[in-house]
Amino acid sequence: MTRTNIPGTSPYEPVIGFSRAVRLGNSVHVSGTGPVGADDQDVAEQTDQCLTLIAAALKNAGSSIEHVYRTRMYITRTEDWEIAGRVHGKFFSLIRPAATMVVVKALLDPRWRIEIEADALIPE
Repeated sequence: MTRTNIPGTSPYEPVIGFSRAVRLGNSVHVSGTGPVGADDQDVAEQTDQCLTLIAAALKNAGSSIEHVYRTRMYITRTEDWEIAGRVHGKFFSLIRPAATMVVVKALLDPRWRIEIEADALIPE
């Protein structure tokens, strides 16, 4: 099975030692993606930015948002669940991947209110 590391634009990639995504065969695993570029925005804009960055990583790996089968959302404020969920639904209402939303104490950047991971397939 061939492994391909897909780089992103995070300044943390070389420091921590991770890739934005890793493609293994026809599977793509996207790392936790924070709302870089929307750091000071509300949770709706941050969620949209996370998913936009994920879509770009998937495209770079040869997949797309339409082929996501699993997402994991980490939010720092319980009251943000519905807003974040609605934005997630904007991207995935037809696809409806398996999804998890967890409340955490904090994320890497204290301004971030959400971080999202995704797994997708590459169609044969």
